[in-house]
Amino acid sequence: MTPDYPALLHALLPEASLVLGALILLGLDLVPGRGRTDAKRMRTSATLGLVALAAAVYHSIDAGRGGVAFAGVLILDSLALGTRVGVLGLAALTLLLMPGGSRIRNPAEYVAVVLFATAGFTLMAVAQQLLLAYLALELASLSLYVLAGFDKTRPESAEAALKYFLLGGISAAFLLFGFSLLYGLTGSIAFPDIARHLGGHEPNPLLIVALVMVLVAFGFKAAAAPFHLWAPDVYQGAPTASAALIASASKLAGFTLFVRLLWSGLAPAAGSAASMEGAPGWLPVVAIIAAVSLLLGNLGALAQSNVRRLLAYSAIAHAGALLLGVMAAGSAGPAPLFYYAATYGLATVGAFGVISVVERAGPCQQITDLAGLHRRSPLLAGCLLVFMLSLAGIPPLAGFFGKFAVFAAALKIGGLAGPIGWLAVLAIFLSAVALYYYLIVLKQALVAAPADGAPHIAVPLTSAAALAIAAALLLVLGVFPSLVLRIVQ
Repeated sequence: MTPDYPALLHALLPEASLVLGALILLGLDLVPGRGRTDAKRMRTSATLGLVALAAAVYHSIDAGRGGVAFAGVLILDSLALGTRVGVLGLAALTLLLMPGGSRIRNPAEYVAVVLFATAGFTLMAVAQQLLLAYLALELASLSLYVLAGFDKTRPESAEAALKYFLLGGISAAFLLFGFSLLYGLTGSIAFPDIARHLGGHEPNPLLIVALVMVLVAFGFKAAAAPFHLWAPDVYQGAPTASAALIASASKLAGFTLFVRLLWSGLAPAAGSAASMEGAPGWLPVVAIIAAVSLLLGNLGALAQSNVRRLLAYSAIAHAGALLLGVMAAGSAGPAPLFYYAATYGLATVGAFGVISVVERAGPCQQITDLAGLHRRSPLLAGCLLVFMLSLAGIPPLAGFFGKFAVFAAALKIGGLAGPIGWLAVLAIFLSAVALYYYLIVLKQALVAAPADGAPHIAVPLTSAAALAIAAALLLVLGVFPSLVLRIVQ
């Protein structure tokens, strides 16, 4: 088959827009931008970054749902379209919530790396073979390592980047080794070809090793227990905007790639988790990881006094719930998982955005640093209320419907008495536990009195707009979930 390079270029125009935007941004900042103040350079860089993201959104919609492209290397379906637009929107919110130029010495470089990371996310959404999946994942990961250590004024940022890089390098080795075994067993790197080969052969011990390695690697990327050890330190030490991107867009793109690999490429090796005698495969293993993540994430969050670490353990718990959506995607499709991941990312970006704005007036590490927020900034307190209640799954916010859709889809696998049914019940029970620690944060923000001498918080216009948009979307998508669900069929 002759490669269709014009079709390839059309399919990759979103990524080309992001990379070209990053290069233009670096070039403009290198010569005329050096004489400006950091604050002006930050505003210019953020503006150019938003232009590049807007161009990528346009080209993503233009590419549409064209099916496979470039001999099956790329897949342009509804899930790819929704994920591309979702990660681009989350990246745009991240840029709007960036701190002032005084906190970042090289704003143009920072925004450029954000664009490179986003290009990796969008490539993960359309990858249909092992090589492209690995390259996209590592482009995003390497960019996130840099973003985690970008705040040179805090030793915690360097520590976060080092831990993230070391553990991420180990997970990349696991993933590459697992992919190489899959290629050796099947003779192909395309997901559909891998599925066809596995469907016609008996299970192989090397296949089990490959599955274990792939699950370990993706468990790290998703911050699922017991591969979560990097998350609390990275969430605590990374710059706030970087932590927001790691917690939101990377989750959405990562779970999209994960569900595509498992159900498009490794479905014959899924096994069964619909009965207590479940057949061997990756489904029972994912069920165990989900259960451990739900337990450790929610119980670990109860013990936290640092708001960033609380959000990290909350992310571990949400990863466990998202894995339920991965397991249910084989029968219910990817729509519930996509809705949950997208709305969770929206609420998480908003929560970190509130922290970012509060940090402009003083430290915001401990939960008690949010005391009296309703008096210091009613807008921030109201937005934080929406974000925390959405993460807790309280109606009519989008977080409630996301959990409902995923849990309902999981309960259809084997019924309530099956292992997945009990796992869904465990997740529902632990959602009540999660509500408790989210209310601890809201108690400080909405009930406690501010500390003596705590200043009023002035919210920049761009940050106020970003937080208001995120809060409004969580409310609208909670009332009208079909606006998202009908995108991904």
